[in-house]
Amino acid sequence: MFPIHRPRRLRNNEVIRRMVRETSVTADDLIYPLFVTFGKKTKKEITSMPNCYQESVDEIVKSAKEVHSLGIPAVILFGIPESKDETGSEGYADNGVVQQAIKAIKDTVPDLYVITDVCMCEYTSHGHCGVVKDGNVLNDPTLELLVKEAVSHAKAGADMVAPSDMMDGRVGAIREALDDEGYEMLPIMSYAAKYASAFYGPFREAAESTPEFGDRRSYQMDPPNRREAIKEVELDIEEGADIVMVKPALSYLDIISDVKDAFDLPVAAYNVSGEYSLVHAAAKMGWIDYDKVMMEVLVSIKRAGADLILTYFAKDAAKLLRS
Repeated sequence: MFPIHRPRRLRNNEVIRRMVRETSVTADDLIYPLFVTFGKKTKKEITSMPNCYQESVDEIVKSAKEVHSLGIPAVILFGIPESKDETGSEGYADNGVVQQAIKAIKDTVPDLYVITDVCMCEYTSHGHCGVVKDGNVLNDPTLELLVKEAVSHAKAGADMVAPSDMMDGRVGAIREALDDEGYEMLPIMSYAAKYASAFYGPFREAAESTPEFGDRRSYQMDPPNRREAIKEVELDIEEGADIVMVKPALSYLDIISDVKDAFDLPVAAYNVSGEYSLVHAAAKMGWIDYDKVMMEVLVSIKRAGADLILTYFAKDAAKLLRS
């Protein structure tokens, strides 16, 4: 007896597959990370992240133009300062590298949406995400620095700030400060469920942010925990987050799905450096098809529930989607 139900009928050729496709990725879903450093005419490739660079402000502007030309709507900026100190003062300096980059990009590519990472780890001499005393990262004193950093980004012209430090109460502190300074319309995208992941390895080279001692497990989330993510996201929403993020993405697709199901708010996911570099390494060895695996990765993140994807694949994906 022949089967009545034949799901293969709707897979028979590319036209029908495209017509009934449940999940699609477009350039509008993508946010491209950029690493801005000091100096001029500097474009240094990050050895563990092929085709990604530390770039001076003049070079960042060129990259921003390229990103915009590909139809990618937004970038997120990370800073590598010329000097570091215990309190990461370059992170909130009026003339810091990120502050300069914001102004330069908005002057040159005003329609490109500029998001800034708000954290201290790139700027502190010890590499931790906040104030350190006796080997401990102090929560409340760190909030004061994060507030300064976020406000400085707003004054420079940022379109959105994204606190990634995982200090308790930082979204509320930043929201209050932005409102007091007249930036009540500036959105916050919180790294709401950011796990202490081994997938961040290449990023530590990119941002020069390896901790001088210990690790970040006392403030970033423990990877085995699932229910805790809902609590963290809920707290950030209560404090005023406009978009919530899960980081990393691929090993935390269940968390993305949980967050999307639990909250009626846009969900972002960070397809992090290690996830990106693994694909490049395997492709270089000839073990996988780079384009196909890249798109499968992005589709899986979108299918899990992400509305926005921060990814180093953004430019390659946007080019492929155009072809």
